[in-house]
Amino acid sequence: MEVKAQIAQFIDSHAEPTRSELRTLQALILKIMPGSQAWFFDGRDDNGKAVTNPNVGYGLHVIQYKGGATRDFYKVGFSTNTGGISVYIFGLEKNHLSQHFGKSIGKANVTSYCIKFKSLQHIHLDVLEAAIRSSLE
Repeated sequence: MEVKAQIAQFIDSHAEPTRSELRTLQALILKIMPGSQAWFFDGRDDNGKAVTNPNVGYGLHVIQYKGGATRDFYKVGFSTNTGGISVYIFGLEKNHLSQHFGKSIGKANVTSYCIKFKSLQHIHLDVLEAAIRSSLE
């Protein structure tokens, strides 16, 4: 199945209001990163075992491991979890998200690469947009 179809199926598999919130996130990311590479991970390892929540991503970020190996990955992505929604932003300095956006984004848990919140109603979308844009600079 094509990646865009997998993403649509993933988003459509959620009940409202999560489905609409994921569509809003997707539209925001694509507005900021038009034409970017789309990624979908079903959360399963090579043996078919679930190891993470399914996630959607856009853009390209090269992860460099301590041993020197590299891996292509998405720049900005999102997933759902039991607590709500997580937005992942890669390629920033370790504490950039929490230092620059943690206090102003709203009711969210902000780590070095993840912004986790219960609902879009709890965060400021303009601050999320600024956080995503900061990863592209």
